[in-house]
Amino acid sequence: MVNFMNKRVPPEIRKGRGAGTNESGRFERQHREAFDDGWDTIEESTERINTTYTRDNAKTILARNDSPDIPFDRSINPYRGCEHGCIYCFARPSHAYLGLSPGLDFETRIFVKEDAPELLRAELARPSYACRTIALGANTDPYQPAERQYGVTRRVLEVLRELRHPVSIVTKSALVTRDIDILAEMATMRLASVAISLTTLDGKLARAMEPRAATPQRRLDTMRALSDAGIPVCVLASPMIPALNDSELDNILEAAAAHGAEAAGTILLRLPLELGPLVEDWLNRHFPDKAKHVLSLVRQARGGKIYSSEWGQRMTGTGPYADLLHLRFEKACKRLGLNRRRTAFDLDKTLFRKPAKLGGAVEFAVRASRA
Repeated sequence: MVNFMNKRVPPEIRKGRGAGTNESGRFERQHREAFDDGWDTIEESTERINTTYTRDNAKTILARNDSPDIPFDRSINPYRGCEHGCIYCFARPSHAYLGLSPGLDFETRIFVKEDAPELLRAELARPSYACRTIALGANTDPYQPAERQYGVTRRVLEVLRELRHPVSIVTKSALVTRDIDILAEMATMRLASVAISLTTLDGKLARAMEPRAATPQRRLDTMRALSDAGIPVCVLASPMIPALNDSELDNILEAAAAHGAEAAGTILLRLPLELGPLVEDWLNRHFPDKAKHVLSLVRQARGGKIYSSEWGQRMTGTGPYADLLHLRFEKACKRLGLNRRRTAFDLDKTLFRKPAKLGGAVEFAVRASRA
């Protein structure tokens, strides 16, 4: 594969990708700037960027957090990086920890945690483990294209179903319907819910923002299929990007409610670390007439900065624009009956059956059947 590190990648090479650059991550000792020295030839930039998959030899699978801004304290991410290529993805900067770029590397160099189900079983078997809902896909999408080949997410769900452990899923992929057989069974015991991210109803805008994710209509159809199967569905109208998709907020919620969503959430665009320059570059490429206005509104909602990481504000922002967006969201939810029946998303933690380690192997102890 052609090495495009630190280069602006030609459009014909990055077709179908979100980022337009592949700048070094913040942990690299050297930062290089590309410039035209006259030696580049057309032959050097004709190779399309392909996605590569690498085994991730993770030693643990449960990620913990103590953030007061999110409703879970543990999560599983079967993959690092995400081929959906959503330009606004707050997880992009995490690729810098691997010595890779949060730009094109994030969406073309995917790491697969093939041992996730086995690691999960071992961690749930620990004597100190206390059951709480696991968020599946909190960082990168558990149903991105790699899942069709590797099936890690489905195998994780099989473990959770067996042990009756509650799980909440976040995705923007229609592939989640493949696992309706597992999720519907778990939902009958209040052990599963699914949140579908829907940022726009405009197919053209979706293709620019989320080049390899499911179309808006397929996501709505996915909500309907899940809901009809008895699985609680939440719509995440996130992120809301000022002057770009924020005008669609009410319509997104209305369409989702019509397709079976019972709950909703929204988050204002977040631009931590390397994400700010990536999104600014994307705006200048796709919406040059709006770029300055969008970023100006973002700064107005972030205390004059491109991003503020303060607890209680990083998801919502502050100031008149952020307050108005929140008011619109609350009024639309009330009108549509969203978030009225939150008990469906309060998953049951009392059914969990801890696996037991016997003879060095992790086995499931069905004590009730021996009583």
